[in-house]
Amino acid sequence: MSVLSRLLGKSSNDGLAVEPLRRRHLASIMPIEEASYPKPWSMNVFTSEIEMMRRGERTYLVAREGDRVVGYAGVMYAGDDAHVTNIAVDRRHQRGGVATRLLAELAMAAIQHDCTGLTLEVRVSNSGAQALYEKHKLLSYPRTDSRYLSAEAASTLPSVVSAISMPYRAQLAEGTGERALSRRFVDDGRVTDHHAIIPTAMDAGRLSLSSDE
Repeated sequence: MSVLSRLLGKSSNDGLAVEPLRRRHLASIMPIEEASYPKPWSMNVFTSEIEMMRRGERTYLVAREGDRVVGYAGVMYAGDDAHVTNIAVDRRHQRGGVATRLLAELAMAAIQHDCTGLTLEVRVSNSGAQALYEKHKLLSYPRTDSRYLSAEAASTLPSVVSAISMPYRAQLAEGTGERALSRRFVDDGRVTDHHAIIPTAMDAGRLSLSSDE
């Protein structure tokens, strides 16, 4: 049994009902959308996404506790790739496994859609969402572009360098990870979305990793 199947099996007893998003759910998810995103989608955008779901181009799900919608999530398909468009949970139900259940259901839908990859982009400051795919991992995906860092990302440099520097000390310039980066490298105004694999501050020496990892 796969990890995903085990996760969904455990979730079957969590009291949540997960079902496809319908127009009747929109009034319930809009308050969650507006509380979760700085630039929330309009109801018209969701209506358009539902139409694309009917054409097989999207999957959108809602999670219910009884009659109450407590979260929703969606994924878009592009060839053999699936990209999570949004995942949000009512604040009163966060950190209770709702997002994990929705993400697992989306992953299963992507597999059934013959996708080989699933991506999820979140803000650096959104530690709750990052935990869905970074927990116990050494890499973070994605972050920022390859030319500029945000000030928030740059502030993590000392801990990241400390975690990964041991095998490379001879190659590192003196002061690496200690000196603050200049605006040549750090500029919030020039940061753009980009997929990148970036080390986290997790110390690999404290983990039991497989040879592949």
